[in-house]
Amino acid sequence: MDALYTAAATATHGRDGRAVSSDGTLDLALGIPVEMGGNGQGTNPEQLFAAGYAACFGSALGVVGRVAKVDVSDAAVTAEVGIGKQGEGFALAVTLRVELPEGLDEETGRKLVEQAHQVCPYSNATRGNIPVDLVIE
Repeated sequence: MDALYTAAATATHGRDGRAVSSDGTLDLALGIPVEMGGNGQGTNPEQLFAAGYAACFGSALGVVGRVAKVDVSDAAVTAEVGIGKQGEGFALAVTLRVELPEGLDEETGRKLVEQAHQVCPYSNATRGNIPVDLVIE
């Protein structure tokens, strides 16, 4: 693969520190979620992953919609990223909730969402590694 763009970010102090992108546009305090024993003061890796996946999947949906000549510009994607124990370590699971524009028939919408799942770089990176459920709303 020849990269069209490469993002770089540095995190210090793990889940309870800070994450900063190389260009400085992202500069976030990180915090451990209350559910995992932290104080919840700051964002966490799962939220960052969810935001990236939702945005990327939405863009992929736009691409396949344009090719199919279907307007999906009003679609919204919510990524839910769960983390839990798996063996000695931890694992992730994702649910992508895709809210399609009103008036788009169910069959066309499902087809576009499934095509977007084949195009999206996050989907391609996670395929076979973590469960990803597609929910059309």
